[in-house]
Parts: sequence; C-alpha cells; structure tokens
Amino acid sequence: MIKELLQEIEGKMNKVAEILRKDFASLRAGRANPAILDKVTVDYYGVPTPINQTANISCPEPRLIVVQPWAKNMLPAIEKAILKSDLGLNPNSDGTVLRINIPQLTEERRKGLVKDCRKKAEEAKVAVRNVRREANEMIKEMEKEKEISEDESKRGLEEAQKLTDKIIQKLDELTSQKEKEIMEV
Repeated sequence: MIKELLQEIEGKMNKVAEILRKDFASLRAGRANPAILDKVTVDYYGVPTPINQTANISCPEPRLIVVQPWAKNMLPAIEKAILKSDLGLNPNSDGTVLRINIPQLTEERRKGLVKDCRKKAEEAKVAVRNVRREANEMIKEMEKEKEISEDESKRGLEEAQKLTDKIIQKLDELTSQKEKEIMEV
C-alpha cells in the first residue's frame, strides 16, 4: 500500500522536474538552441501550431538558428510569430528560410534570466513539497483508518521525505547548470 503511494508521488515529483527542465530549455541563454522557439505558435490554416510542427529548425552555428518552413507560404506567418513573441529575436528572411541571429546577452539581461531561473526552481520546489504534503496526509489517514501500522506510517513518512530531498537536490542541480550556462560569456 505504502509502496504504491510512494511510487505514485515519485512519478509526480519527477514530472515536476521534467517540466522545470523544459522551462529551462526554452529560456534564452545566449547560444542558439531550437528549444527557444518551442513556445512560439504560428497560425497554420486557422489553428495555432508550434513552429517546430510547421518547419525544420536547426542551429548550424553557435549564434544562429535557421527555420526552414515545410510550406513556403508559411514563411511570412512564421516570421510574424517570432517577431510577436517576447523573445526579442529579429528573423531575416531570404524567401526560403529564416535566419535568426542570437545576440550576445548583456550582463543585466543575464542577471534577470538567472533570477527567472531561481523563481521557476522555487515554484517547482513548492510543487514537490505539495506532493509530499498530500502523501503525508494520505499516510496519516491510512494509519488513522487502521489500514497500516504506526511503524509502517513512520517508514512511509521517512521515505516520502527522502524522495522529496532527492528530487529537490535534482532541481537544484538543474538550476545551477542553467545558471552556469546563462552566465557563460
């Protein structure tokens, strides 16, 4: 009973870590990364569609992203979507592909991005702690209902805490990696 509950909360906590990893991938860090455009959507025949589902996105150089639409008539719409996004990127069109130069980040912008990273990481930690709190409540309820013994309850609470500590350490590692990447000149 406790084992299934712990597996369930571990899955939820890992999902939080995965979401944070994806959030970090979409943060611009000064080097070209196709994931930067993941959250940008383009109007594709009346349906808002992510750019990566309408074009090939590649990074031939460290500071250049190339977007090659599958349908040439989509080029202006993709260009407009990138300009409208809050990424601050200016695509250059040659009629067949978009070239996006990734400008060097200023020191001020880097510090702002690090602050954003820490904020996202803190939100993820809160989500992990909420999962632990729910699990603790369920374990205490099981003990109250005499479904498990007091010893099993204590063990379950300890295991939930160990899981929480492990996932929070993982979140801290992700955050420090991203911060290092952002501050790299």
